[in-house]
Amino acid sequence: MSLHPIDSAIIFIYIAITLFLGLWISNKASKGLRSYFLGGNQLPWYALGLSNASGMFDVAGTMWIVSLLFVYGLKSIWIPWLWPVFNQVFLMIFLSIWMRRSGVMTGAEWITFRFGDGPAARLSHLVVVIFALIMVLAYMAYGFLGIGKLAAQFLPLDLAHLFHLQVFVPADVAANPGGVAYAAAMASLNEKAYGALIVFLTAAYVIKGGMYSVVFTEVMQFTVMTIASIGIAIVAMAHVSPEALRAAIPDGWTNPFFGLKLDLDWSQVLPSANDKIAQEGYSLFGIFFMLVLLKGIFTSLAGPAPNYDMQRILSARSPVEAAKMSGIVSLVLNFPRYLMIAGLTILALGLFQPGTEGDGRGCRL
Repeated sequence: MSLHPIDSAIIFIYIAITLFLGLWISNKASKGLRSYFLGGNQLPWYALGLSNASGMFDVAGTMWIVSLLFVYGLKSIWIPWLWPVFNQVFLMIFLSIWMRRSGVMTGAEWITFRFGDGPAARLSHLVVVIFALIMVLAYMAYGFLGIGKLAAQFLPLDLAHLFHLQVFVPADVAANPGGVAYAAAMASLNEKAYGALIVFLTAAYVIKGGMYSVVFTEVMQFTVMTIASIGIAIVAMAHVSPEALRAAIPDGWTNPFFGLKLDLDWSQVLPSANDKIAQEGYSLFGIFFMLVLLKGIFTSLAGPAPNYDMQRILSARSPVEAAKMSGIVSLVLNFPRYLMIAGLTILALGLFQPGTEGDGRGCRL
């Protein structure tokens, strides 16, 4: 699948504007450490909230939730509580205010502020630094795989051939360049090349511009994603009728509520979906939900983790604005994100016609 040249031009112009903005405002970040890490505590709460929401609107997570909505229907809205998504409520009520009053600049400093400066606190400080490094690598890998797969589907350039990445193909596979295995290996290398390129471009403006760059570019990105989400929802409503959707889903798919068991039976529509539900272990949905709810409450009450949420909270102009920032995140995130998720899911269900290669009777999820 490839994009029209106009679409490709829009993408490249967007990337260029993002880099330009990040580098242009980098002068503000060079005034000192507080300006670099916290934007000098001058960024408005709504901009920080949009930035935080934009960071959560990731391609890999959105693709995963689309697959959940496809299989589990509206009951899937409870599965992301594993994170927990309602942690923003605890942050808004008291945790954000508590953190912002500390006056620290990083998550590692927060640990020292919270637990003191003794040997145990210093070890905790070291653990947080190691944890932060591991999480950064994990998030980069997570985003690297997701954005690489998505970009390779649409962007016209074949980076694997452009950069001669065939040298990384195993010798036994490379011996047959016309074979299926060779084509699959080159497609995988193309995805990884796009992932590496986009991660590099992102790192360039983030490292150069600090928090100013992150917030300004993510607000722009969130605006673009919101417009795209509305567009996808309109396309889905225009191309899939309510009758076609009802014919493609089992009973209970549109009901967000549940009992002890999930009570979704795909056997008449898409039998492999039943296998996926059994494999993932969500059949006893009531028990799963109670465990998720308790886990989320205990995790939230344990205190904030030194992740990307914390840095935006510490960047707020005051404790009150830090609470407002946390409160607005879920409100502005879920509306456009679920427009996109529902739109993509409805298109998949409505166009999943029997008698084609996408027929549920011959497809594995």
